[in-house]
Amino acid sequence: MRKLFTAGLIGTAVLASTAQAEVRDIRIGVDVPYEPMEYRTPDGELTGFDIDLGNALCAEVGIQCEWVVQGWDGIIPGLMARKYDAIMSSMTINDERREQVLFSDPYFTPPSAWFAPTDLEMGNPDVESLEGLTIGVQRGTLQDNYVTDLYGDVADVSRYATADDLVLDMDSGRVDIGFLDYPVGKSTLLDSEAGDYKVVGEQITEPKEYFGDGFGIAFRQRDEDLAKAFNEALATLKDNGTYEEIHAKYFAE
Repeated sequence: MRKLFTAGLIGTAVLASTAQAEVRDIRIGVDVPYEPMEYRTPDGELTGFDIDLGNALCAEVGIQCEWVVQGWDGIIPGLMARKYDAIMSSMTINDERREQVLFSDPYFTPPSAWFAPTDLEMGNPDVESLEGLTIGVQRGTLQDNYVTDLYGDVADVSRYATADDLVLDMDSGRVDIGFLDYPVGKSTLLDSEAGDYKVVGEQITEPKEYFGDGFGIAFRQRDEDLAKAFNEALATLKDNGTYEEIHAKYFAE
């Protein structure tokens, strides 16, 4: 089993370039599947934008990272229970989560979007056009909060553990329209062979109350040195072209 950071060794372990300390591995919590951000290949290997970038960040810091798969509902409690040392799982930075965790600098800022079968006639979704429909979201996400608060009184909100589960109900007609991170919806619906889907209306990034400041890596509040090391590594990867190379691999368009 790989060793973990202890509170007294975090600073020296992650900043081994400036201190004579043993470099220790860390564990990173991730919710799977969430293609193209994190998912498994047919042979079971973890891959995706978050995975590749996380591995590159760990390499830049000078440590090895072990990925721990954890369901979204328990991903912050798992961090607090020390099941892993960080979360890198497309987690949006917002004020509510800042009360629980320490975030890195943002590493990705995706829009959210409405996805529906191509035969659904609708302009930009609003209270009137969504009334009486069933809206699918991933449970516990910012999209869940947004849809519940704005449309929960006029539409039925169906919540799913994964985007793949949502897609199954959209394919079968039990969900009329879904609201997801755009990269996830593109991968699971627009690029899906099971059905014929489209984006409805404009992509959404506001208000910040719901959509936050982009995706960040979450740490325990006390692990400031670890967060600092990852922020410095992220800046380096953006400067030397590694970040853009990984980004192009998953978001070529």
